[in-house]
Amino acid sequence: MSRAKHAKPDEPLSTEWLKIESMDLDAQGVAHNLEGKVVFIDGALPGEEVQVKVNKRKNNWEQATVVALRRESSQRVVPRCPHFGTCGGCKMQHFHIGAQIATKQRALEDALWHLGKVKAEMMLRPIEGPAWGYRYRARLSVRFVVKKNKVLVGFHERQSSYVADMDSCEVLPPKVSAMLLPLRALVASMDQRDRLPQIELAIGDEVVAMVLRHLEPLTDADLARLRAFGAEHGLQWWLQSKGPDTVCRLDEGVPTLSYALPEFGITMAFKPTDFTQVNPHINRTLVTRALRLLNAQSNERVIDWFCGLGNFTLPIATRAREVLGIEGSEALVQRSRENALVNGVGAKTSFLARNLFELTPAELAGFGPAHKWLVDPPREGAFALAKALADLLADPALAPGFNAPQRIVYVSCNPATLARDAGLLVHQAGYRCAAAGAVNMFPHTAHVESMAVFERA
Repeated sequence: MSRAKHAKPDEPLSTEWLKIESMDLDAQGVAHNLEGKVVFIDGALPGEEVQVKVNKRKNNWEQATVVALRRESSQRVVPRCPHFGTCGGCKMQHFHIGAQIATKQRALEDALWHLGKVKAEMMLRPIEGPAWGYRYRARLSVRFVVKKNKVLVGFHERQSSYVADMDSCEVLPPKVSAMLLPLRALVASMDQRDRLPQIELAIGDEVVAMVLRHLEPLTDADLARLRAFGAEHGLQWWLQSKGPDTVCRLDEGVPTLSYALPEFGITMAFKPTDFTQVNPHINRTLVTRALRLLNAQSNERVIDWFCGLGNFTLPIATRAREVLGIEGSEALVQRSRENALVNGVGAKTSFLARNLFELTPAELAGFGPAHKWLVDPPREGAFALAKALADLLADPALAPGFNAPQRIVYVSCNPATLARDAGLLVHQAGYRCAAAGAVNMFPHTAHVESMAVFERA
C-alpha cells in the first residue's frame, strides 16, 4: 500500500488523524475517533496515524479505509503480491510475518480472557512454517466475463462477488501459480466456458488434483481439452456435476492423493473434496505437538472427537492402547477405517459416525471412559461436547461411574468458539487451562488456528 490513497472528489474524507491502537480478528486496525466511537480501518497497522474514508456508519462503530498515512509502523512491509489489496485471499501481506504471528497469539489470549474468562497457565510458542507457497488447498472461482470476452480464474476481490484479475498467487505453490494463466486459456477454449463456476485445488505429496465444477454435461471436445491440459501440466482432473457426492475422476487408474506423517509412519489417502489441512508443513508440526501434549500411554484409551480422515487418530494409535474416532459423516468414517487398515493400526482403532452438535450427556457417557481426549472441531466449536461433559460432572447421577478424561487437547480454527468452550470446561467442568498457543496455519490471512490443553483440576 502506498503512503496515501486519494478518494474520488465526491467522497467525503475525515480530516481527523486517528491513532491505531490494535488489530482485530479481521486484520483491521482499531482506533477511536474524537466522538469516542470505535473505528475499524482496513489497511492500518498498530501504532500508525492515519486519515480515513468511512464506508459504513453504525451507532457505536464505523468501518473505514486508509486514505493518508502520517506515522508508519516499523512492522509495515511492501506486499510481495501485486494483487494484494484487490484480491481477498490475503489481508496481512503488508504486515511483517513475525508481527502477524504475535498478533494472532495476542488475539488468542484476548479471546480466552474476554470471552471465556480463562487465562492459560503457559503460552506455547507459536507454530510457524513457510510463509509463501504453502496453500495446498484452495477454491478458485471461474468467471467468463462476456463484456470483456475474458476468463478470470482466482479468488474473489476483497468484500466483493467479483473474481480478482490474477495472473499469479504468492501463497499457492509456484507450480500452481504458474497455471493460472494457462487455466484461463483452457476455460476460454471450452464449449461450456460460461457454465464452469469453480475449480477446487487439492495437492498431495505426489499429486496435484483439480476438481472442475460444471453445470452442464461436458462435451467430448472439452473432455479431450482437459486431458491434454492435465498431461501437459502434470495435473489430475476430477469432475463435479452437482453436490460433493458427484465428484469423480476424469480417468480411472490415476495415482491416489495422499500425504505423509513420517514421524508416525502414517500415510493418509484422501479425495480432493475431503477436508485436509491447507498447510501440510504446519500440519505435520501440529500433529507432533498435539501428540506430545496429549502424551498418550500404551495402556490408555483415547477419544478423537471430530476425527475427520484420522489425521490425529492414526498417529495416536501408534502410541495408545486404543483410539475411538468420532465424526459426523459416515463417508469420512469409512475412509478413516480404510486408512487405519492400510497403515496397520486397524486393530487399535474404531470409528463411529455421530452428530456431535447435538450430543447429550447420556450419549457422551455411552461412548465409554477415556483417559484423554483430542478435540478438533470445525469453526462452530464443540459446545455440545463441552456442555455434556460439564453436565455429567455437575450431576454424577446422570451417569453413575462416568470417568471424565484427565487431559483434553483442543485444536481450534476459531478463537471465539475455543474461548466459549474453554469457559465451560474451566468454570463448569472443573478443568484448568494448562497451556495455549497460536498456530500460523494461514500466513498473511486473518485466520487464527490455535491449540489449548486442559487438565482436570
